[in-house]
Amino acid sequence: MDFLRPGSWAEALAAKAEQPAAAPLAGGTDLMVEINFDRRRPEALLDLNPVSELADWAIEDGELVLGATLPYARVITELGDRLPGLAMASRTIGSPQIRNRGSVGGNLGSASPAGDSHPVLLALNATVEVASARGSRLIPVDDFYLGPKRSALAPDELIRAVRIPEGSGPCQFAKVGTRNAMVIAVCSFAVALHPATGSVRTGIGSAAPTPLRATAAEAFLAGELDSAGHWESRAELTATAAARFGELVAQAATPIDDVRGTASYRRQALAVLARRTLTWAWQEYRACA
Repeated sequence: MDFLRPGSWAEALAAKAEQPAAAPLAGGTDLMVEINFDRRRPEALLDLNPVSELADWAIEDGELVLGATLPYARVITELGDRLPGLAMASRTIGSPQIRNRGSVGGNLGSASPAGDSHPVLLALNATVEVASARGSRLIPVDDFYLGPKRSALAPDELIRAVRIPEGSGPCQFAKVGTRNAMVIAVCSFAVALHPATGSVRTGIGSAAPTPLRATAAEAFLAGELDSAGHWESRAELTATAAARFGELVAQAATPIDDVRGTASYRRQALAVLARRTLTWAWQEYRACA
């Protein structure tokens, strides 16, 4: 197995162009497990840790731009006030060691349906910035996931950053696991309120072949909030509306039975998570009046 260690972003793109089968290595929290258990044997590893351009965040044109190797620990400590939903998800990931190594970019690269950052990225309408020696492009996160551990990345492309619009409303995240830490989600859910556009976005994890949105639930809730004048009045949500939102979220999922939980349990849990996170998000929105 070749080990490639570029010193810059340009060198990384050149190395990936020369060896498209090279597996990018950043935190290694997924990749090294697969290699250690002999589930994957790439012909080369492309170590992105020396590429300083990927390891920071910035604000550009009204967007928060998170470099592909910015670790979860820094999302929590440096971006908790700007991206509270993503910080919530980051706190649930692994152990302190894993949060110090793993990153949102790495989570995207793995494209696992159980990745904890995916529901929040969907809810926040993120965009994935990717590049190759041929040039760069932006992929809406809705279009990024193609199947279990399959993404829209071309063989010669690398993830450079994740772009998240600034100034959206409250975002909440919750997940169910077989224990409180060091666990793969049985299911997870995120909801974000976008008052400026009168819209709602959601994200479902570990309950379908890919992370996905509950678009019918989003349309229902946005319609309820608009017709009742709740965006302006910030009145309390009815229990009926919250319950219906949860039902529609559960209906959007296509879970399976596996060692972590049954399909039936996942649907029930998603309905509960949706009601709870919506309630928390709406309470936060009301408190900001």
